[in-house]
Amino acid sequence: MTAEQDTTRASMDIVRQLQEDYRRFPYDQTYSLYAEDVYFKDPMTEFRGCDRYKQMIGFIQQWFKDPKLDLHAIQQTGSRIRTDWTLSWTTPLPWRPRITIPGWSELDLNEAGLIISHVDYWHCSRWHVLKQHLP
Repeated sequence: MTAEQDTTRASMDIVRQLQEDYRRFPYDQTYSLYAEDVYFKDPMTEFRGCDRYKQMIGFIQQWFKDPKLDLHAIQQTGSRIRTDWTLSWTTPLPWRPRITIPGWSELDLNEAGLIISHVDYWHCSRWHVLKQHLP
């Protein structure tokens, strides 16, 4: 197998694994896809490190009710993967609002095929997300 075929196979594997991770989100995520010093950013937070990424996912597991991450599309161009999704959950407030955030992620891979950058973008404002919490 050539190096190019090896890279193509690894790319198909990471796309397939990401599809599975989205389906199970936030449970049983494949953290081995991420570099130890992965950079993460979304409209609410920014940090570096796989351990911190695991903590963020753990927070979602613990505090959000019925979280769901619907994957609408995934495509890879070179060392970048774009995913289009809708994240939803029920906030544990007495009136149990169901929150929905449509968005997309841009994931950058290093030469070893690990995710070194994961940046989330939302199709709505932070204010829109806050308003969904109001009865």
